[in-house]
Amino acid sequence: MPPSLTPPAPAYRPWLGIFFMCVACALFPVQNAFVKLLTGIYPFQQVVWVRLAVHLALMCVVFLPRRGSALLRTRAPMQQVICSVGLLGSTLFFFSSAKYIGVTEAIAISFVAPLAVTFLAWPLLGERITFLRLASVVIGFAGVMIVIRPGSAVFQWASLMMLASAIFYAIYQIVVRRVAAVDSPATTAFYCALGCTLVTSFVVPFHWRTPDNWLDLAMMVSLGISGGFGHYCVARAFSYAPANLIAPLNYTQMIGSVAIGYLMFAEIPDFYTWLGSAVIIAAGLLVGWQGRRKSA
Repeated sequence: MPPSLTPPAPAYRPWLGIFFMCVACALFPVQNAFVKLLTGIYPFQQVVWVRLAVHLALMCVVFLPRRGSALLRTRAPMQQVICSVGLLGSTLFFFSSAKYIGVTEAIAISFVAPLAVTFLAWPLLGERITFLRLASVVIGFAGVMIVIRPGSAVFQWASLMMLASAIFYAIYQIVVRRVAAVDSPATTAFYCALGCTLVTSFVVPFHWRTPDNWLDLAMMVSLGISGGFGHYCVARAFSYAPANLIAPLNYTQMIGSVAIGYLMFAEIPDFYTWLGSAVIIAAGLLVGWQGRRKSA
């Protein structure tokens, strides 16, 4: 590509990157609380469909006028299908179990996703895994066991469903990393939303319940809007600052989750939730630190 046609490199603005990531991390706990509220009243299949359908509509409104048919062109159709499966599995498992688990416990278990990416990138991408990274993954999963505590009342099928959601999200992230080499992020986001919406459209008629009031409907719609805007903020954050600076900010979601859990559901995390969360976060930061050393 001639130099004159080469797109300019994103500006290095770390504080702007931090700002966008903090906005996303403030949105996600509120979104999780709405999921918990809505799935306690309505079938989770319906809540999932509305969230995905609104996200798809948002993608069409934002990207179709600017990109046109280019948005639909993909060089990796099978990988786009796998992306959709990963995102759909993560969303279904999360929404189906959210009403049974505290907001703080749910976000703590979801923190295992970056560690799962580190482990699964070995067989799926051929990325070499060092002993320290493998140890970090083991430590992180030990932290999850502390949070869900096998043998206690906290350990239930919903905890395992939340863990499965994190694993599916890790698979989604890995495939997105692969497909990014051939397709634009907008195309990938569009096909993920399209595939998930089409699949759930076959299921939702059997589980549909008309919303009781406008507030419930507004919360459902807000899931798609906040989810789309939140992921947009994450993408913008990584365009302004390196991953080793931005990624650790994910863990600030714990602050918002504790606050939301207390204010909306009177949930107070116990000692084991705090301890397990600290272990998971420490393992995630260790992986990030190793990645930073490798980059240096």
